[in-house]
Amino acid sequence: MKPVKKTTADPDKRSSIQVIDRMMNLLDVLASHTQAVSLKQLAQITNLHPSSAHRILNVMVGKGLVEKREGGNYRLGLKLLELGNLVRARLDIRREALPFMQVLHQEIGETVNLSLRQGDEVVYVERTAGAQSMMRVVQLVGARAPLHITAVGKIFLADAGDAEALEYTQRTGLPAYTEHTITQARALCDELAKIRKTGYAFDREEAEKGVACIGAGIRDAEGQLIAGLSISAPVDRHDKSWPKQVKKTADDISRALGYRVN
Repeated sequence: MKPVKKTTADPDKRSSIQVIDRMMNLLDVLASHTQAVSLKQLAQITNLHPSSAHRILNVMVGKGLVEKREGGNYRLGLKLLELGNLVRARLDIRREALPFMQVLHQEIGETVNLSLRQGDEVVYVERTAGAQSMMRVVQLVGARAPLHITAVGKIFLADAGDAEALEYTQRTGLPAYTEHTITQARALCDELAKIRKTGYAFDREEAEKGVACIGAGIRDAEGQLIAGLSISAPVDRHDKSWPKQVKKTADDISRALGYRVN
């Protein structure tokens, strides 16, 4: 019988998980107190050595997750408020957008999509579609697609600016999905410049042959671009009036979220 080979977890990975666990424990303790908490209290409650607690707290202070007060006491930082508002906005956006999406779907009779940006992709989080929809790209809520091949993805790239768009091209290499996909950085930047002027973007059979999309951005009360609205349909069914309809609907959703559209 061959001896069983023992395996051990990667020490670095185990150590990283332990630090994250300790960080979360510290945040939980801070969240349970309405007043700032001393290092001594935090160490006692979390069963951490004061030096370990101090080291982790310093990192979180540097990231804005924790705020250090006079006297060496700690409380939750404003970065958590920023993150919480972002999560809340993403939860609210589907509820606010769906009635507007349904109206737009009834007006044009085509698929209407709501999507968010996650890294170098858009993620479809809601859609309204009729029985005739046969498109693969947005077949299911939760589907993903690269930014440069989608109308909404281009909206996000245009809003981020050319410098970030060029970084995106370098990271991804702009892979082609059809013969219509933009694969050159200069061509993409030229397209983004047009998007900034009009406020809407096109996917001209760039993600799926025979299917075109029109997208516009949705902003929250602070003016941050948080989502995109788009319609998808076979190329031969597109209408010249759709870009303005999509833009108007996206603006209406932005207003519902508290953004003051010009």
